[in-house]
Amino acid sequence: MRLGAHMSTAGGLGKAIDRGAEIGCEAIQIFGSPPQGWAFKMPAEEQLAEFRRKSGEADIAPVYLHAIYLINLGTPKEDNLAKGKTSLVNYMNLASQINAQGVIFHPGSHGGLGYDAIFEQTVAGIHEVLERSPEGPYLTVENTAGMGQHIGASFEELGRIIHAVDSPRVRVCLDTQHSFAAGYDVSSKDGVQAMLDEFDHHVGLERLAAVHANDSKRVLGAGVDRHENIGEGYIGVEGFEHIMSAPAFWDLPFFLEVPGLDNKGPDRANLDILKDIRSRLVPV
Repeated sequence: MRLGAHMSTAGGLGKAIDRGAEIGCEAIQIFGSPPQGWAFKMPAEEQLAEFRRKSGEADIAPVYLHAIYLINLGTPKEDNLAKGKTSLVNYMNLASQINAQGVIFHPGSHGGLGYDAIFEQTVAGIHEVLERSPEGPYLTVENTAGMGQHIGASFEELGRIIHAVDSPRVRVCLDTQHSFAAGYDVSSKDGVQAMLDEFDHHVGLERLAAVHANDSKRVLGAGVDRHENIGEGYIGVEGFEHIMSAPAFWDLPFFLEVPGLDNKGPDRANLDILKDIRSRLVPV
């Protein structure tokens, strides 16, 4: 179990490794471009080489890229659908260049059309991205919190898409806050086990690739994506003890996406809480 966080790349890709090392990260997640826009530019080779060198020297791995927020494989707008697929391909290429393990993305929204109406389009979109992408990195779907008309809040929905795509290159990132918001009670031992049983039934635990470790500002089943610092939300430290003690998570990277104690993003204090839990509960 490698513990880390989402780190800023401001000033260059390599700066994310520096920032991660400063707070004690063993793994990191980064954006490859501004997350709220379509623009993408592949970093210069010297930046790519610097990132690879620094991550090796700092022993920070695995690395995951988080895709931009605009991607929606369920959109009826052809132009936005095409842009979303191209963005994922760009990120998969960048992942290959920096030896990242995968690209994590939100599947999007059905926009009121209903899940069944956008199912085939979503499956076809993932197929196309894989066909246009280099071998190696995993295309990693993240479960959603159930806000509005988002796709993939339930493992049944995710599983239908993943099994229809039928590729070993497709994996899942499980977000603890999104799971809690969608009604999976990860604050309790029985709730964690029930969630994992459902995940295994619909998706398969072998597909689980990474965890977004976030406490929740809102109550169980609220359907709202609102992250909180570890121990300051409704999941609580005890909830993360239940999560991290489950063997299904022992070989996975955990990435913090919390506000931080100073509201500047993931920090050492949050990471140290996870490290303390690991030291007590996870076998070496």
